[in-house]
Amino acid sequence: MSEQFYSDARLYDRLFPAREPAVDFYRAEADRQGGSVLELGCGTGNKLIPIASDGHRCVGLELSPAMLAEAQRKADERGVELDWVQGDMRGFDLGRTFDLVIIAANSLLHLHGASDLVDCFRSVRRHLAPGGRLVFDVFNPSALMLAHADGVRRRREDLSFVDPDRGVVHVDVADTYDAAAQVTRGTWHFSTESESEADVVVVPLEIRSIFPQELPLLLSLGGLRLVERFGDWSGRPFTGDAAVQLCVCEAD
Repeated sequence: MSEQFYSDARLYDRLFPAREPAVDFYRAEADRQGGSVLELGCGTGNKLIPIASDGHRCVGLELSPAMLAEAQRKADERGVELDWVQGDMRGFDLGRTFDLVIIAANSLLHLHGASDLVDCFRSVRRHLAPGGRLVFDVFNPSALMLAHADGVRRRREDLSFVDPDRGVVHVDVADTYDAAAQVTRGTWHFSTESESEADVVVVPLEIRSIFPQELPLLLSLGGLRLVERFGDWSGRPFTGDAAVQLCVCEAD
């Protein structure tokens, strides 16, 4: 499982800082829809806090207490008011509906089973106001990358970051791919330049792949339909070689 990966919220933010194009896309979607916004798997609030600062009524649902605590700290620091709820995106009841529900940054891929994904979509459907939309992003699986998931530890130079206490932190990842489950099971190693602190953190991370043709069916089983799918944050149409599946959905 991947809970340990999210137990250090500040480490997560340094590893995956907010990407401006993604934040801008979700802010624009919130402005286009108007009204209230629910984010599932909201993490430390990198998307939701800017949306709330634009004047939208926002709720963030997150399973990890550590991530929620950091989200609250960041919101307080910016003077932004919104509600944080600890909960599981597979089954929740907030007693209200929303004009926009978002699931950003591959958060949906922590649900490995088809039934888990359908349960999530059904929960979203129950929380959509009339005319409401679900918008989410997941990566577009690459057969070549999955074939290279051979369990060998490799340096990810694109993920290196600077820690204020440790200096430069390098990230190595060893992945294997379970084709039957469509799940990549990885071990992430965080190390510094200091030989005495070779691996400062070692954590597992398991992420599902959702292939383009199965996605509309999963949504349909959850009472939703895919109305648009983009291949990048600028709104380019989705193609087979796109890195991301950026999906806009409505109630079926």
